[in-house]
Amino acid sequence: MSDETVAPTRRRENTRQRLLDAAAQVFAEVGLDAASVEAVCERAGFTRGAFYSNFDSKEEMFLELAGRVADERVLAVRARVAELESQGAFPSAATDALAIVQRVIDMSAEDRLGVLLMSEIRIHALRSPALAEAYLTQEEQMRESVAQIIDDIARAGQISFRVPAREAADLMLMVWESASVRAVMSGEGQAGAVRRTSEKLAAVARLIIEPREP
Repeated sequence: MSDETVAPTRRRENTRQRLLDAAAQVFAEVGLDAASVEAVCERAGFTRGAFYSNFDSKEEMFLELAGRVADERVLAVRARVAELESQGAFPSAATDALAIVQRVIDMSAEDRLGVLLMSEIRIHALRSPALAEAYLTQEEQMRESVAQIIDDIARAGQISFRVPAREAADLMLMVWESASVRAVMSGEGQAGAVRRTSEKLAAVARLIIEPREP
């Protein structure tokens, strides 16, 4: 690929990224409905033309932003699993569900923007079949990623689960979402959100992890 081809591609990627960053800021301030295309463009320093050359609609942009939040969450957890595996930390924690969960998600709890964004997208998906299809596809990809992480944890720590990885992923995601939303509603900070999420996920982990023989 020539330099003449690479440069426009990078500019387009940078423009798209700046629009997404601006959208996150505007959304945090006013919410999805009130976050107009004009407000996002003004914050990013671009025209409406730049917006519509990258996104077909505001809904598409926010769905991608929600996907980025989900991807970052999964990547953070996956990196933590790899780090702990390299340290040989899982076998010593195999009988302590809370220790396993805390070690894996201690830096990965949902932040307020992520909770608000995912909640807004979910509400809009309930009203829009097209957005619902895209959201469910994204959710399935998230479930597959979490199931793979669960398999990785089992392999790394010689841990057995009472249910298949996909079912465990479903349970973990539902509890993670509920605990994060409640943490935001109650005004808890990052530390409180991490604690609440860890405790709730640990309760699920105790139910689905097969105890090791003494």
